[in-house]
Amino acid sequence: MGGIALKKQKKIAVINDFSGFGRCSLTVSIPVISAMKIQCCALPTAVFSNHTGYDDYFFDDYTDKMQPYYLQWEKLGLQFDGIYTGFLGSVRQTEIVMDFIKRFAKENTKVIVDPVMGDNGRIYDTFNSELCRSIKKLLPLADIITPNLTEACILTEIPYTENPDKEKINEIAQALRQLGSRNIVITGVCKEDYVMNYIFEEETCTEFGVKNTGTQRAGTGDVFASIIAADTVNGVSLYNSVKKASLFVKEAIILSDEMHIPTQDGICFEEILNKLN
Repeated sequence: MGGIALKKQKKIAVINDFSGFGRCSLTVSIPVISAMKIQCCALPTAVFSNHTGYDDYFFDDYTDKMQPYYLQWEKLGLQFDGIYTGFLGSVRQTEIVMDFIKRFAKENTKVIVDPVMGDNGRIYDTFNSELCRSIKKLLPLADIITPNLTEACILTEIPYTENPDKEKINEIAQALRQLGSRNIVITGVCKEDYVMNYIFEEETCTEFGVKNTGTQRAGTGDVFASIIAADTVNGVSLYNSVKKASLFVKEAIILSDEMHIPTQDGICFEEILNKLN
């Protein structure tokens, strides 16, 4: 009789900031990806006491520590089934991430880039045009990118419109392709009473929307992209993953409103985390 086949647990390296309070970035990705039965290996870009949506916060820049940190991973011979990048605070961090992908991305490694740059038509205060140009260099390295509408417009330098039609969305997607993007999910597009997500794979475009219910909250994009990253590594189709992520975030928003969670505190995804398994 043959021996028992051992199941290999998959690993995703997540490069993002760590915010101790506020439910965003790594404190979202670690539990979400773990609930989807994948080991989440965190590489911090910065450490915050709480996210920058609050009036005040403690901040520790981790740039100088990032490369020594992952060179130790390299010494250990670690290999990753996925690499997922989120908030980056400088051009140098972008270059460090490019080096990380070069070292650790193998033939079957899935790379997911969430270009966290702005929202609601505005660039974040920590960003500038030089950093935006630098982040564009990550697009050809990614299997999937997940910009919201604002970020897609920033990357392509196409003027932001609050309620774009399908023709405008297609124009933005084609411009992202020209920058080297392969599979694209443009998230959070408001259309009448719905929040739409547009999925571009090769020459096809599909869409999935949920009714716009509840209050806009911090960290929803991190939950969404973490689900996409884990599903991609698990071999789930991009459309089904977007559907899962959209419905999960919607349910968590509704529940957070019912529980009177302050909007800055994000969504209480912990209450329904078991549904991702």
